[in-house]
Amino acid sequence: MKTTHTFLTLFLVLSFVACKEANKKETNTDVQMEIPETTYHIPDAWIQKRVEAANKKLNSTEAGKVLWSAMEAHGGLEKWFSNGYFSLRFNYQPLNGKGIRDSYQTIDTWSNKARHNSVTDPESVFGWDGNEAWIKAKDSTSFEYDTAFWALTPLYFSGQPFVLDGEGVNLELLPDQEFKGTLQKVIKATYDAGVGSAPDDYYILYVNSETNLLDAFKYIVSYPEYFPNGGHAPEKITVIQGTTNVDGIVLATGFKTYWSTDDKDGLGEYITKIDVTDMSFSPTVPENFFSKPAGAEVLNK
Repeated sequence: MKTTHTFLTLFLVLSFVACKEANKKETNTDVQMEIPETTYHIPDAWIQKRVEAANKKLNSTEAGKVLWSAMEAHGGLEKWFSNGYFSLRFNYQPLNGKGIRDSYQTIDTWSNKARHNSVTDPESVFGWDGNEAWIKAKDSTSFEYDTAFWALTPLYFSGQPFVLDGEGVNLELLPDQEFKGTLQKVIKATYDAGVGSAPDDYYILYVNSETNLLDAFKYIVSYPEYFPNGGHAPEKITVIQGTTNVDGIVLATGFKTYWSTDDKDGLGEYITKIDVTDMSFSPTVPENFFSKPAGAEVLNK
């Protein structure tokens, strides 16, 4: 069993204690506070089947081969899944000071479920259980942003290139391009209609031709709640600011995001700084960890 980072352990304990305390108040009886024995675990056979399917699919096209080589350079898709649940603190800081989003989170990388908790108040939580977005917070100031949209957004930064392995993802090989003095293999990822909450999104990955590591990626936001009449925000480009190895997976420790331009390197105005810390993997989480807790509000009714 791999070592779980102190943050995740503390988070699970605090969440469980808070739940137990709530039950105690409701029933007015003493309850022994202990971590439940039942855990949520994904079988190794399931992981192997998914990795084999991705390997076969990706290596059947030139664009897929580039993506697979990037996955291998970042530690491998099998390692990504078999490490377990991915935890991190993702601190998204627009330079204009508006829309700062800073939370601890744990993500089910197999089925794209997520649970976030406030950096300042561990009892304020929100998440996505695979079907519903939910929130349980002290008041409206706990999370002053669209938590339904944000529940999985950090995964599509910190989980690159692994998050593009699934069904409904279409890859296109674009011409090689120089970026910051290094030749990049470039692939574009789009989605089938109906895939995810924003199927019109796309990502353009810059894969370093020397290391096969991801150096940067372009993307758009087309979330229908933001653009009910269609369309999307202007294209942005996010540049990785450093990496670290966590249980065999190479992960970004930060990003800088710019408006995308047609100039050299495509870097326009620098608009957002992102710090990624407290990264760890855990092989299990408590049963129903990603489900809405008692008293939570469902957001996408």
